[in-house]
Amino acid sequence: MITPKQLKIGFLVLALAVTAWAAGRDHKLTDSEPKYWAYEPVRKPLVPALKHREWVKTKVDAFILSELESKHVAPSPPSGRISLIRRATFDLTGLPPTPEEVKAFLKDKSPRAFERVVDRLLASPHYGEKWARHWLDLARYAESEGFKADETRPNAWRYRDYVIKSFNEDKPYDRFIKEQLAGDELWPGSPDALVATGFNRHYPDESNARNLRQRRQEILNDITDTVGAVFLGTTYACARCHDHKFDPVLQKDYYKLQAFFVGVRAKDDFVLVSPAEEAEHGRKLSVWEEKTKEIRAQIAQVEAPILKAIYDENFNKYPPDIQEAVKTPADKRDTMQWLMYHKASWLLDSKQDEDGNGVRNRLKGDARKQYDELRSKLAAFDNIKPAPLAIGSGITDVGRNAPATYVLNKGAYDAPLEEVQPGFMEVIDKEPTKVGPASGKTTGRRTALANWLTEPRNPLVARVMVNRIWHYHFGQGLVGTPSDFGLMGETDTSKTLLDWLAADFVEKGWSIKAMHRLIMLSNTYQQSSDYNEAASKADPNNELWWRYPRHRLIGEDIRDAILSVGGQLNLKMGGPSVFPDIPEGMEVRGGWKKNEKEEEKNRRSIYVFVRRNSRYPMFQAFDMPDTHESCARRSTTTTAPQALALLNDKIILKAAQSFAGRILKEAGSDSNAQITTAYLLAYSRGPSQDEREMALAFLDKQAAIIKARLDEKKTAASPPDVGPAVDAARAAALIDFCHVLFNSNEFVYVN
Repeated sequence: MITPKQLKIGFLVLALAVTAWAAGRDHKLTDSEPKYWAYEPVRKPLVPALKHREWVKTKVDAFILSELESKHVAPSPPSGRISLIRRATFDLTGLPPTPEEVKAFLKDKSPRAFERVVDRLLASPHYGEKWARHWLDLARYAESEGFKADETRPNAWRYRDYVIKSFNEDKPYDRFIKEQLAGDELWPGSPDALVATGFNRHYPDESNARNLRQRRQEILNDITDTVGAVFLGTTYACARCHDHKFDPVLQKDYYKLQAFFVGVRAKDDFVLVSPAEEAEHGRKLSVWEEKTKEIRAQIAQVEAPILKAIYDENFNKYPPDIQEAVKTPADKRDTMQWLMYHKASWLLDSKQDEDGNGVRNRLKGDARKQYDELRSKLAAFDNIKPAPLAIGSGITDVGRNAPATYVLNKGAYDAPLEEVQPGFMEVIDKEPTKVGPASGKTTGRRTALANWLTEPRNPLVARVMVNRIWHYHFGQGLVGTPSDFGLMGETDTSKTLLDWLAADFVEKGWSIKAMHRLIMLSNTYQQSSDYNEAASKADPNNELWWRYPRHRLIGEDIRDAILSVGGQLNLKMGGPSVFPDIPEGMEVRGGWKKNEKEEEKNRRSIYVFVRRNSRYPMFQAFDMPDTHESCARRSTTTTAPQALALLNDKIILKAAQSFAGRILKEAGSDSNAQITTAYLLAYSRGPSQDEREMALAFLDKQAAIIKARLDEKKTAASPPDVGPAVDAARAAALIDFCHVLFNSNEFVYVN
């Protein structure tokens, strides 16, 4: 059934589409056109005055209750305390609460008990690991190029660690934005700020494509689309080929935003140590170079013909204009030639291959033997060779000047129309952009963009971010499409609350943790997720927030929870990514490290290597997004592969064994105690009487079946290593029971 609201939007969309089509590319926005609410300045509304204020814990509740009362809908009763602490712990850390944490909360009868839980969780280092995962989805974070070859980007993980650190430090969001867009311009001496520019380095790239101008344009499109969606909640990409059909975004607005980035290039060699450390490294390297001078000269002599052949082979594949850019002397290259030179040089460097054996693989017979002997001699001096400097990946400008930016006819890279300068959406800011004088080696354009985005008068940035925070807490946002605040986005009745939150966010110094506290300490957040028939009839989609929306954990949290309750989870933080086991026979172009140490395999999911074309199978089954583009909200599907992964994956089976071993060590051989311990670890609660009886019956029946099989030497499972005193059949049955708990809805859902 179509609602009047949907019908109204449909007619409005049709009218706008016809208007946009008729106006064509030369459409101009006029002051007489009404602005859509999202493009109006944020004005902090008054908190609603209510007759019944006893339900109001924070000002969030006043706005929610006002809407509920106007529609004669009652809010839900408070959630149970166990559900509440599980909800909060998963929300803020991505992990289940421990039995000790649950017990302490249940014992604390003070009015501030939950507030103390929230503060403890916000102070946990695991908070940054959880909330970084959300941001990495937005940043289309991956550690490989994508496309056919999917080569590794060896230092991409440093951006992931930067994001974790930033969330743990409660870095003000405006600073967070500035570092990611212009960290190299604003804080060139800060390793964090340099690594932060990796936000715009996470574009996918087809390194084998020879049309470098087209490649450059596709990268610029990716950056423009991502910046517009992530920070402005606007589908800029829809204006790449023509004026936006629904939102007030002109085609020239698209290229004005792109103009801030036309001078950027990838920089994968940011030095992340102090000048003193770099100087000391240089001193040690000079000693090594002096002692190995003759050996390296001999190696170079062997390599020379191979390197020339590889260089010529790659060079000749480029079109004439790229060849000309490479051959042009450095002091005579224009800006575009410099951009093409940097894009081409990656492939022209013949040693940039996955296994590091590009030269050796082409040597034959005596030449290869001589080469190996020389490399062995060189390796003898490794004890005096300094370890490589810490290197980070990001972006920077190719120089102080930027090439011209043009509106492109239908988005085609080789069909320029009129030239445009850096600027913002005309519907928001018609004034020409003031780009300050370039400092150092960059244009300063990205600094101008970052400053404009973080001005309090910007109507979108704060609104978009507080909506994202709400979305990740409730599973849906006040605006249901977190990266689309336009006319086609999903907007409910809570725009007034959204504006109040956005204004408060800026007033409190852009503190994300303060926004968490405000939301989580509200009665709105602490409601039960129980169904209410009367409320559902009045508001079937819960647009008025009369209950907490139940939702499933993401795949990474499911894996972490399984490892956590099984006692396997390695909580080591940071560093290069890890490679858990993947199914036998799974081919991974670009490689997947084998023989990883067992304790490294069991680190948190955020540290699992992200290869664009081969997502970790369990995560892919549970809707991990395609990292070729920014993801604002994950899909939540229910599919057979999800059930099969939890039932058959060797990692899950091994975790069930570990879980059973933990229970046996903590509860001993008494079945009642085992069941109680299992429930406390998996669900944070004890079993009901019915559940206990069912579990006991299961253990008895399963143990009998397994014993019969053991007697026939057809064991179905190996018992955990808990000593000879434990009956093997009972232990194996306990493993199956633990496996059942992992597969239950209560384990994988937040209530």
